[in-house]
Amino acid sequence: MESTYYEYGTAAERWDRALMFFDAKEYVTAARILGGLVEEVPEQVAPRLLLARAYYHSARLRKAETELLAVLERDPVEHYARLMLGRTLERQGRSEEATPHLRLAAALAGEFPDEGDREESAAA
Repeated sequence: MESTYYEYGTAAERWDRALMFFDAKEYVTAARILGGLVEEVPEQVAPRLLLARAYYHSARLRKAETELLAVLERDPVEHYARLMLGRTLERQGRSEEATPHLRLAAALAGEFPDEGDREESAAA
């Protein structure tokens, strides 16, 4: 694939550019820039999480899933990545796999079911 002007510059310049394209809903372009950043600094969570979001919004769900799993491998309590993984799995029709991720994301965010909800769940 041919390089373009927005893939050049320092990591900080490319990060800013990727954010600009993401904010403009140009998810494919943002993903292209972010892919290079993730290759350079695979240990950093933020570029990988934004790359996963760009993939999600451009309906490249398997790629989003792969990046989200990599984020969670590095940071298992990253609740937004856990939530996104659940939503990504749901969009792929994999609701059963999504449920534990969505529940864990809610728990990590401090969202616990009310007593009445737990009683209803136990009765069901």
